[in-house]
Amino acid sequence: MKGALRCLPSAAAAGPIPPATENLSYSMLLPGGAYCAGLARESVTSLLTRHGLSELGDTAALAASELVAAAYRFTPDREMILRVRWQYEALRIVVYDQHPAHSAPAAAEECRDRRSRSMWLLAAAVDSHGGDWGLAPVLTPGGGTKSWALLHR
Repeated sequence: MKGALRCLPSAAAAGPIPPATENLSYSMLLPGGAYCAGLARESVTSLLTRHGLSELGDTAALAASELVAAAYRFTPDREMILRVRWQYEALRIVVYDQHPAHSAPAAAEECRDRRSRSMWLLAAAVDSHGGDWGLAPVLTPGGGTKSWALLHR
C-alpha cells in the first residue's frame, strides 16, 4: 500500500485556483420568484468582476435579468436554472425553465413568438453589443424552455 500513495499529487503544492476568465463556469438553481431577476443581475455582475470580465457586466446583468424575468412571466413560481459560462471566447448566459410542453405545434409556435416579442429589451441590448440570443424547447417529456444570450468581448 505504501507505493500506491506516491503517485498522488501533493495537496499542499496545488493551492486554490484563483478566478480567471478561463474558469468562469457557474450554475445556480433559482426558486422562481419575481425577485430572482435581481438575484441573477447581482450574481452575474459579481461573477464577471471576479473573473476579469467586468466590461461585459452591464449588458450581461441586463441579459440575465431579462432571461429570468421571461422565465418567471411564462412559468411563475417554478424553479429555474441559471448558467453563466465563458466558452469559445464568448460569455454564455442560459436559463432553463419548466414551461410545460404544448400538445399542439401551433400553440407551441404561438407561445414561442409571444415569448420572443416580450424579450425586446434583451434583443436590443445583446444586438448593440454584437451578441446573439434565442430560445428553444427543452427536449424532455415534461417540457421546459432554454433561453440564452451570447456576448463577445
